[in-house]
Amino acid sequence: MFLGLFSFDYTLQIVLAGSALIGFVAGSLGCFAVLRRQSLLGDAISHAALPGVALAFLITQTKSPLSLLLGALIAGWIGTLLVMLITKTTRLKEDAALGIILSVFFGFGIFLLTIIQKLPTAKKAGLDTFLFGNASTLLEADVYTMLAFGFIALLCLSLFWKEFKIISFDLGFAKSLGFPVKLLEVFLVTLLVVAIAIGLQTVGVVLMSALVIGPAVSARQWTDHLGKMVLLAGSIGSISGILGVLSSSAIPGLPTGPAIVVIMGFFVAASLVFSPHRGLLKDWMQARTNKKKIRIASVLLTLLRLSESHKNPFYPHTLASLRAVDATGVEKSLEQLSELHFVEQQGDLWNLTELGLKEARLLEQEWGAVE
Repeated sequence: MFLGLFSFDYTLQIVLAGSALIGFVAGSLGCFAVLRRQSLLGDAISHAALPGVALAFLITQTKSPLSLLLGALIAGWIGTLLVMLITKTTRLKEDAALGIILSVFFGFGIFLLTIIQKLPTAKKAGLDTFLFGNASTLLEADVYTMLAFGFIALLCLSLFWKEFKIISFDLGFAKSLGFPVKLLEVFLVTLLVVAIAIGLQTVGVVLMSALVIGPAVSARQWTDHLGKMVLLAGSIGSISGILGVLSSSAIPGLPTGPAIVVIMGFFVAASLVFSPHRGLLKDWMQARTNKKKIRIASVLLTLLRLSESHKNPFYPHTLASLRAVDATGVEKSLEQLSELHFVEQQGDLWNLTELGLKEARLLEQEWGAVE
């Protein structure tokens, strides 16, 4: 069996499988939301799905995972289409449309949940977990339902990979090729709705958008290749789900959904800092290196210009005279220039070497061209 792959107790097997699956599907599809600058769309979809869950229960009077998931899918899809409709037919921007749909649908969902809680039926118990998620309520049937919908979403993603890739990077080019752009956009958003809907019971409507966007943002820092980004985002989402479940099981009272999102947040923070392509640490080190190069070049040019005033390019100068022209970090720069054999020291005097003179004149030409 699928769940027999894990050597934990039965309940933990189910929660681990469900969380890993949700993380992979949400992370993979979230890449397209990030690349299309529709990150807030995930938040709107997750909140819009809540009334769908409540209505599905009111209609069927059962907490069947399939019926609740279908309710969430339909409500999330309707909410998304309304956002697109408002943006296309009115002067409102997308952020305003997202805010309207998010708040109205979420408020309607809370209203329906309040009504459900007053119903004289025991079957209503547990529906409120869709707000903040409760992975411990997952059943084996839930996991297989998630697996089925997740597999369909990923299969559609692979089948329409080329089309989704083009509309994500160059919408105008896609139109020029004759692609049905509007239909493809709706289809892509529908897959994102599926990814969000299958995770509501585990993470909840409040935090689900983080699981969609976080892995994609993390993966974007490490690669410029879309295929690698999607696989990496799915892996980060899956690992976050697994580690979140294990942390929740190890720490009494720690809810699984927030634990998953917090761990995913660590992935985001680490990616933002340590990424070799766009990381803050790399940028800081590069800025420090550039500052060092500029400081050395400035001292080298100062030596050249002072020497030229004496009609002798190798004329020695005191440290005090160099400080008078360029007071910041002169001693350290001179030591570094000496290691490069660009300058030499004679007591308290410093002068250019032949190698340093060539380098200084090259710098003078480059800086003069820039100026």
